[in-house]
Amino acid sequence: MDGLRWLLSGARDTGDDGGIGWPVRPSADELEPMLYHGTAGIVPVLLEAWRHFGDDSYADAALRAARGLAASVEHVADDSLYFGRTGMAVVLRAVHDDLGDAAAGDAADRALELVRSRFDGTRWGYLVELMGGNAGIGLGALLAGAEELAVQAVEPYARTAEQTPAGVRWQHRADAAPSMHHMSHGTLGIAYGLAAVGHATGRKDLVELALAGVADVVSRDEGGPEGFLVAHSDPHHGAERTARLNYGWCHGPTGDAQVFRLLRDMFGDPTPWPALAERCWHTVRHSGLPRRLHPGFWDNNGRCCGTAGVLALACDRIAEQGDSPEFAQVLVADIAAHATRDADGARWSNVEHRADPSDLEPETGWAMGNAGIVRELLRFVRVVRGGEPDYAFTWPDQPAVRRRR
Repeated sequence: MDGLRWLLSGARDTGDDGGIGWPVRPSADELEPMLYHGTAGIVPVLLEAWRHFGDDSYADAALRAARGLAASVEHVADDSLYFGRTGMAVVLRAVHDDLGDAAAGDAADRALELVRSRFDGTRWGYLVELMGGNAGIGLGALLAGAEELAVQAVEPYARTAEQTPAGVRWQHRADAAPSMHHMSHGTLGIAYGLAAVGHATGRKDLVELALAGVADVVSRDEGGPEGFLVAHSDPHHGAERTARLNYGWCHGPTGDAQVFRLLRDMFGDPTPWPALAERCWHTVRHSGLPRRLHPGFWDNNGRCCGTAGVLALACDRIAEQGDSPEFAQVLVADIAAHATRDADGARWSNVEHRADPSDLEPETGWAMGNAGIVRELLRFVRVVRGGEPDYAFTWPDQPAVRRRR
């Protein structure tokens, strides 16, 4: 509740339309609409809180946020899932479906039409991966009910794949050599998009291409036979600021496990995928997180790169496999210990150990801020109490829980 209170206190009016929006952080002047760390990423936690508490004030805030998003659809320069129109369209569609807001549905349709119009036949911009490129646009279009756009988005991967000894891989941006492996910007994120879209639309060729990408990444494993750990990139991209080995959703086994969960659901249990997901979890559990073992190790509380993202997978496992909640409770205790609480509510500061001061300003959104953290805390409470494990809002790159028999 305190995290939601701080978040709502930072909402700003968008104009005469009665809408609201959020900046990335309170000190910023401009409102940010994107899913990654802007208003579109805050709407899902408002829907989550509305369902969790049965308090219509959260639904009202979601409706006002949707008005602000609708007003900005034409003015966004980016078309991607996490940084642009596709993510906004997915959220607007959810507000239409969950709250019956026709204007939000119309704005979602308008956003997707703009996305369609800006496709150059291969890509939408310099990024071509999940967060900022084709794979994410395919996933978002699929979730929003635009299957033809979803297929159009991922088909170019068939002609841009680079053959490797074990499979294929792709550039993460148009001007870079293929080197990145994981969910956010690498091969596994692209494979996730190909597999999800291919499976939903009956395109076996896309699914087979996804499997070739996964095979390349699996061949790079350094953590077996019990674990699974693949370097951030090879050759190491951004070496001056990025550790070679990571453990979160974006560049590590927490996100890798979500790919293997998707493939398990597509192909069933007598396959390698459940075992690979288990190996990912073994590595995460034995990595030392959420302890901050040394400067630069595990300095993030958030959903994208930190503890809340691991909590999401921990709750998936509790719901699907009956895992003990013990490790999830460790994660929650760590999140609680790093919260700043006062009369304004609760919020979280991430750490940049190379800066002085090292504590960063708290953020509002999904990736690094309150929206992503609070959403996972609400779900944790339900899951450990035996309640509904599904989210109010389906995230495009996290498979829905498969019920235990």
